[in-house]
Amino acid sequence: MSFVIEWSHLHPLAALGGGVLIGTAAGLFALAAGKIMGCSGIAGAMLHDAVYGVRAQAWRAWFMGGVLLGGLLWLALGRGFPGAAHALPAALVLPAGLLTGFGTRLGSGCTSGHGVCGIPRLAPRSLLAVGLFMASGMLTVFVIRHAGALL
Repeated sequence: MSFVIEWSHLHPLAALGGGVLIGTAAGLFALAAGKIMGCSGIAGAMLHDAVYGVRAQAWRAWFMGGVLLGGLLWLALGRGFPGAAHALPAALVLPAGLLTGFGTRLGSGCTSGHGVCGIPRLAPRSLLAVGLFMASGMLTVFVIRHAGALL
């Protein structure tokens, strides 16, 4: 089995810039608001509040609105999203989103949340989670690349 890298889909400078912006935003959010910038936790708390009729905290709505508006602004500027041509069909988006949301609640956060917001705080569950994510990814790559030779 051979793998082909589609170099036209790689955007290392954009990825580096995005990482720097996300890390900076997480740090500034922690310093300014004293809160953790975990998007899945913020969205999950908003959903929980809506389901149980609890008055939502306004900062969560402002934060998630800013995330949404940032994406819309990026699209309005004509930038597009790398890999958008490989997006899921519309019928799979809702189930995929629900499964992702379930996984983030089960894992007490998403992969990037543990990596960007948990590791800098030396949170034990984030250190364990990111270690398991990385080990699972390495094992998956190893199995996929060498499965033919093992069979």
